[in-house]
Amino acid sequence: MTRSRTARSLVSALAILGGSVVPAARAEDDIEYWTDYAIYPLRCVNYDDADRIMYAMYEKASNHCTDTPLGTYIATVPAFADAYLEQMADNAYDAASDDAYVYEYPSSYGYLDCTAAQVNGVDYYVRLGCDDENTNSLAVNVYTDDQCTTRVETAEGDDDAVAVEADISVSFKKCTPCVVWMDKNDDSIDDQYYVNKQTNAPLCSAMWAYREDCNGQCQLTGKEAVEVEGWNKADKVLLSILSLFGFGMLLAIVKKRQKMSNKDALLEQAAISAAGLQQSHILGIFALLILVITMFALLRLKKITWGLLLMLNIFLFGYLMKLTVDGSVKETVIGPDGKIVEKEDSDDEEDDDDDEDPASPASAAS
Repeated sequence: MTRSRTARSLVSALAILGGSVVPAARAEDDIEYWTDYAIYPLRCVNYDDADRIMYAMYEKASNHCTDTPLGTYIATVPAFADAYLEQMADNAYDAASDDAYVYEYPSSYGYLDCTAAQVNGVDYYVRLGCDDENTNSLAVNVYTDDQCTTRVETAEGDDDAVAVEADISVSFKKCTPCVVWMDKNDDSIDDQYYVNKQTNAPLCSAMWAYREDCNGQCQLTGKEAVEVEGWNKADKVLLSILSLFGFGMLLAIVKKRQKMSNKDALLEQAAISAAGLQQSHILGIFALLILVITMFALLRLKKITWGLLLMLNIFLFGYLMKLTVDGSVKETVIGPDGKIVEKEDSDDEEDDDDDEDPASPASAAS
């Protein structure tokens, strides 16, 4: 199917205004120059008993639709498809070197309006709409009435009968600049080319003029559920290594604490008390952290599980290093002759001194 540029403009206006109630264009916020704008088609959904395309508009095309959009909107499938094909035709005509070039429209272009057709030898009505099995594609759906409001049921009882697959490929989930520049020889274009190019953007201008706000429940329509990725084999191996490493450090800490001197134990207890905590609180926090990590791992929340597990291992490693360093430091005293005397087991020596009775006969005889 082919159309001249004049015929395309006329058909575009009729397709947008026909078959559905279109809100009046909002002249107070019209956009004159479309150079910096972009449109991002999201998906095709059935909303308010009509097939519509959801899309977002962006003010800075250079950001590749990663910033905050001007808004999220919906438009009927025929209105969007017509404006989309007008944009494709405009781009193709602009890229063609032959002024007599005529754009070849897809066959589905003839089903923008509710059209009588025979499907498997039976008279029905067909119109371009959403593919029920894929929100990122279009289909020519079959209806029983001339207003295309009642879908034909399939043999399985579903109302998703399709006459033909639509050959209109909308670039869903792709940031599309409103103005697409082509390589042109300045000698082959007139002075108004650049102005016309910036002010005439068929897709964006039509979708901005006839947009309907899509907020709240509307944006949830047709949204695919995000599937949480599970633990793969490499994840499980690394998770096991980190868990065993942490458990090994925990056993080493227990052994180090059993050999801790009374003096070091009292100093540590004093530090904990100064922080307003007790030893039971530390054990409770540690047990709670292990429980939380286990829950996040079961819920397959990878990032937070890795973060908490690494944090726990770093804490255990740091505390183990502290105990190791403290245990390797020998207590030193200065003797009467001014020499440094090392005392490794001061507590044991004090116990031995206590065992000697100054008043015993042996000490008296000496």
